[in-house]
Amino acid sequence: MDIKLIIIIAFSYLYAIFEIFMGVMQRSKRTKDIVKKGDKASIWILFLFIAIGYFLAFRFGMTRLGRIYYWNTFFSIGAFMVIAGMIIRIISILTLKQHFTYTVTKIEGHELIETGFYKYIRHPGYLGQLIIFTGVAVSMSNWLSVIGMFIPCFLGFIYRIRVEERFMTEQLGQKYLDYQKRTKRLIPKIY
Repeated sequence: MDIKLIIIIAFSYLYAIFEIFMGVMQRSKRTKDIVKKGDKASIWILFLFIAIGYFLAFRFGMTRLGRIYYWNTFFSIGAFMVIAGMIIRIISILTLKQHFTYTVTKIEGHELIETGFYKYIRHPGYLGQLIIFTGVAVSMSNWLSVIGMFIPCFLGFIYRIRVEERFMTEQLGQKYLDYQKRTKRLIPKIY
């Protein structure tokens, strides 16, 4: 196995450990503050789509089919994307502070956060994750890996965003509708 592939796998595991740690920390602090849940199993559907993306990306990445022969360049671009995505994800979580949850949930004292990245897009944490996952696939230097990772992950996040935005509209009403008019979902001024 190539050392770069081992590095990609190691970063993927480190990122997964970070997310699991954040989830455990959040769960231990959060249970008494929950007012209403509206997840509709979207977290599990998202996990399933991410798992499919990883499976496809690594499956294609291990073959010569779709291989791009600028391995060092694409590995470096992918690594940069993973780091950039992690920074976006972490800043997003830190901006939300006590309002950050892994499941679609309304918590006691819930307020709409419109600072930092949230001033421009509604789901910067998901954008960070999409950049991370796409970066992992790009680092494999295989365009089929990129497609195999991006499409399932994107579909999973689109479903999750729809569930979350429907719930937020029900909970916050016109305030959230106005926020939707001022911002985009994932990419400022585009989408």
